[in-house]
Amino acid sequence: MKIIISPAKKMREDEDTLAPRGLPCFSDRSIVLLNYLKGLSYEELKKLLACNDQIAALNFERFRFMDPAKGKTPAIWAYDGIQYQYMGAQVLSDDELDYLEDHLRILSGFYGILRPFDGVTPYRLEMQSRLKTDFCKNLYDFWGDAPARALKADGCDVVLNLASEEYAKVIRRHIGDIPFIDVTFAEWVDGKIREKGVYVKMARGAMVRFLAERKAEKIDEIKDFCELDFCFHEELSDEKRLVFLKEK
Repeated sequence: MKIIISPAKKMREDEDTLAPRGLPCFSDRSIVLLNYLKGLSYEELKKLLACNDQIAALNFERFRFMDPAKGKTPAIWAYDGIQYQYMGAQVLSDDELDYLEDHLRILSGFYGILRPFDGVTPYRLEMQSRLKTDFCKNLYDFWGDAPARALKADGCDVVLNLASEEYAKVIRRHIGDIPFIDVTFAEWVDGKIREKGVYVKMARGAMVRFLAERKAEKIDEIKDFCELDFCFHEELSDEKRLVFLKEK
């Protein structure tokens, strides 16, 4: 089983907690993107990233001096969003971190796909960015089936999707016959099931930690997750989707 998650927009550098165990498997392709991004003016980069001046200036400088082959922060520590905070990697045991290294994969607009202990450098580049160049129509075109092929090469027999659709479809489109299981975290609102972004991110992170703590290998083990008031609902689930509803 491989678990896929989205990256976070907010990133940090941490060279002290733990050292990287390797480099991203597609560092050479990241260099192609980097060379293109370095060639953009400040205004062009700001428009591509669809961000404010503070974020644009930060990443304009980041790209100027970045070397994708020399990332010093493990990906699991580099991303600093809500999902990663609830994952709580900093309090996991060595065995639990080893589980994540074997089972967890982080999808990325800049790196394609990452193992938790791949060394990365902070960046900003969302998968849905409107990056149209002479070598790709967009980032989905640029990465193609490469991330899915990397999962298959790792012996993936089932994908547990804890990523947003922006990132999940990078795998969904190319995974072929390998089972792809979506997970929905929602609640009843006016008689309908609705997802709320912050709670979904919290639950995704908590589920990653839950799976690491139990060294889960089978889909049925996921159904035991019952945290943040989310519990599994068999009657709303099927072989392609597991539904967890927030109990009031």
